[in-house]
Amino acid sequence: MLFLRPPGVYAPQDDTSLLAAALRAEPMAPGARVLDIGTGTGALAVAAARRGARVTAVDASLRAVITCRINARLSAVTVRTRRGDLLRPVPDGRYDLILSNPPYVPSPLAGPPRRGRARAWEGGHDGRYVLDRICADAPARLRPGGVLLLVQSALSGISPTLDALVRAGLDAEVTERRFVPFGPRLRERVAWLRERGLLLPGEDKEELVVIRAERAL
Repeated sequence: MLFLRPPGVYAPQDDTSLLAAALRAEPMAPGARVLDIGTGTGALAVAAARRGARVTAVDASLRAVITCRINARLSAVTVRTRRGDLLRPVPDGRYDLILSNPPYVPSPLAGPPRRGRARAWEGGHDGRYVLDRICADAPARLRPGGVLLLVQSALSGISPTLDALVRAGLDAEVTERRFVPFGPRLRERVAWLRERGLLLPGEDKEELVVIRAERAL
């Protein structure tokens, strides 16, 4: 099936496939309300819609929003799209499942760029600029029994994510792990990462994890 991956939109990669595997393993009732934060091409939104969910997909990039709409139509599913910053475009929504593959790459930049494709991966000095906002805002958007599925790099700190979600009242754990070769973004800043103590000498693989956090019934 044709699936668009235009230049300037974050294309599905190892982190996307890891989160997609977690999505496939997650029980989902027909008509479940799903929110995909930072949808990119819409790969995860479309996967959820194929399972009968009512899906809303959000992205700050207009090109990504349009791509998601087109890919949903090509896949013959319905995905509601909104452009904007994280959860701001859906201020009143409550969801059974929230998905996110946010920007998490530690960066020499203090915060994410205001525009351009780098917004899809740059996470600030510690990689947590967007992660911390999701951990703070997403829990209140889950219905009782609702689940947050979040993918990130170990370089941006697994424990801070787990701790923040537990403080928010969720039961959080790592459910998927995968080691992958460094992509182009990490390769170009290996020296900087080692200076900050985020990489050990000789380390050449990145650990990706999926964190599953559930709100009690």
